[in-house]
Amino acid sequence: MDSNPQMGNDRWLIDFSANRNSQSGEDGIIEKVLEVIGERNSWCVEFGAWDGQHLSNTFDLIRSKAFSAVLIEGSKSRYRQLVANFADNPRVHPLHAFVGFGAADGLDTILAATDIPEGFDVLSIDIDGNDYHVWDAVSAYRPKIVVIEYNPTIPSNIEFVQPADMTVNQGSSILSLKNLGVEKAYELVCVTANNCIFVKSEYFDLFGIQDNSVAAIRPDDSLVTYIYSGLDGTVFMQGYGKLPWHGFPIREKSLQQMPRYLRQFPSNYGPLKKLLSRPYRSWRKRRN
Repeated sequence: MDSNPQMGNDRWLIDFSANRNSQSGEDGIIEKVLEVIGERNSWCVEFGAWDGQHLSNTFDLIRSKAFSAVLIEGSKSRYRQLVANFADNPRVHPLHAFVGFGAADGLDTILAATDIPEGFDVLSIDIDGNDYHVWDAVSAYRPKIVVIEYNPTIPSNIEFVQPADMTVNQGSSILSLKNLGVEKAYELVCVTANNCIFVKSEYFDLFGIQDNSVAAIRPDDSLVTYIYSGLDGTVFMQGYGKLPWHGFPIREKSLQQMPRYLRQFPSNYGPLKKLLSRPYRSWRKRRN
């Protein structure tokens, strides 16, 4: 493929997927996005950074592109390994912190203690839940590229944002993250199996993307489970059918809301079913 964007292929960046340390092709995509943007200061930030290498979206930049980095990790054991892994690299600044969304623990406050420029090149956010809220709280820094984790079980047309609570790990939908990006003057240019990749709006035209709606740019929804109902009240399920992080199947049988003897179109109930349905409806209303 030519180094220039392919007109008419709004997902063209996914063709540059490559993993050197990343999980779902982000290394190759970030490299290409930086090439298209052109200008850079060779600074990046990642949190939670783990040990700085495991499924990292920035380690390849540090190792292969001589990037300076602020790597933030909240776990004490992972932070110790992070420090050990970069002990001989003065360009890497490990920080032991949990990034939140308040004035005291937000990324703006944490980065203010470092020398990183406000318009650094790459920000990678992966904290298994509150990613939306921590990005929403960033205002003093304007990275050129934002890589942020989404919940891949949520359909593309659904808006969902988990509560702003550090004890909750639910994640947010691509659509909600895309809308947040627009509010913050960022545009979606690529979606991998785990991450959305945004660029500052001023760079968006460089990518030749005509339609960056979630439906157009998301390459895969194989982890989505769909639930719908028949006219008779039977609940059906299609799609992935599991809780992907726990490995448990979702059973269609357990989703049923009505007893089998009442699963019929209501206007077709005979006198007996009409009689039986009244106490059941009353019981369900009290239960709900």
